[in-house]
Amino acid sequence: MGKTKQKDLPDLSHLAVAGGEIAVRVTPKASRNAVLPAAEAKSGQGVSLKITVTAAPENGKATAAVQALLARAMRIAPSDLELLRGATSRDKVFAYRP
Repeated sequence: MGKTKQKDLPDLSHLAVAGGEIAVRVTPKASRNAVLPAAEAKSGQGVSLKITVTAAPENGKATAAVQALLARAMRIAPSDLELLRGATSRDKVFAYRP
């Protein structure tokens, strides 16, 4: 399956705030890559999103796919996103560090 087109992703550029935390719930091995809004984050901080990726959760492939997809939706470089928590969990927290 090909790369997700920019027009198919929501505009999350408003989340690109230095030091801002983005909580995501990941569904690996999905039929397509997508970014969907979800309820408020359980921790009470930041924004919570539901992200589905086609990558399998092995050797960090799904986490890397989530980071790349989230960066495309936020219109930033993937290297500007830092994984704070959840390397092996479905619940992950990224921080924007320009």
